[in-house]
Amino acid sequence: MIGLLQRVTRAAVEIEGETAGEIGAGLLVLVGVQKADDERRAERLLERLLGYRVFADETGRMNRSLKNTGGGLLLVPQFTLPADTRKGTRPGFSTAAPPEEGRRLFHYLLDQAVRRHAPVASGRFGADMQVSLINDGPVTFWLET
Repeated sequence: MIGLLQRVTRAAVEIEGETAGEIGAGLLVLVGVQKADDERRAERLLERLLGYRVFADETGRMNRSLKNTGGGLLLVPQFTLPADTRKGTRPGFSTAAPPEEGRRLFHYLLDQAVRRHAPVASGRFGADMQVSLINDGPVTFWLET
């Protein structure tokens, strides 16, 4: 699984003009599901997201994680992340999981996140979403399991 995490001061996702999910300070994570992904990889991604040290400690160093800060986690499914962009000028999606499997694993990740952390919000798999954020830093990392 792929998680493109962005440290934010706030973030929201809208669907058809309605706010589907929003957080204050924390992490906005765009989530891509690849063909070989399974529950074990989803759990490993969540472990990394909750423990990844991207928030400043009292000395200004990135030594604190969501576990330490209690910040929000906004998970947004993003079909395009696993795209193959190595050739040409059009992305290929042969590396992405089929939609049913992508949906299942995204919801598995979301359910596990809700069980292990608060607050958690999300976008909706397969929806046309508008995502807004204030990237803090900017700090952005690509995590892959």
